[in-house]
Amino acid sequence: MTNLNVRDAVADDCVRLLELINELAVYERAPEEVTVTLEHFIDAGFGSKPVWRAFVAEVDNIIVGFALYYTRYSTWKGCRLYLEDFIVTEEYRGKGIGKILFEKVIETTKNGNYSGMVWQVLDWNEPAINFYNKYKAQLEEGWLNASFSKEQIKEF
Repeated sequence: MTNLNVRDAVADDCVRLLELINELAVYERAPEEVTVTLEHFIDAGFGSKPVWRAFVAEVDNIIVGFALYYTRYSTWKGCRLYLEDFIVTEEYRGKGIGKILFEKVIETTKNGNYSGMVWQVLDWNEPAINFYNKYKAQLEEGWLNASFSKEQIKEF
């Protein structure tokens, strides 16, 4: 795709990134789970203590995909790059944009001080599983995700 530009995200991208995050949440059958505000999202990525970074893919200056990541620490493995969200909007899937974004994250992992890269995929998301299988990714079985909501923490 000749008019594709992949670059680091900037604060001005956050409105569009949140649109894509909501698109991903709808696809993952959990649109009500996106509760982050734009203000918090911008601060978390570009404030005084940023916790995430992202690559964006633009076609004709419109963001059509992104890969958002951060450093996670494992007591077993050390620093690992965690790919939090990875999406290409539906209209642009199958054009190699996801491959370019994913490989950019792999290169960041390779060139950084990381012992590996981790992410999650829903067990019913066959297109994503097939994509990751092309890279010979290890898809783990036997782990369940656990979490507390902000409300649950307050009640503790």
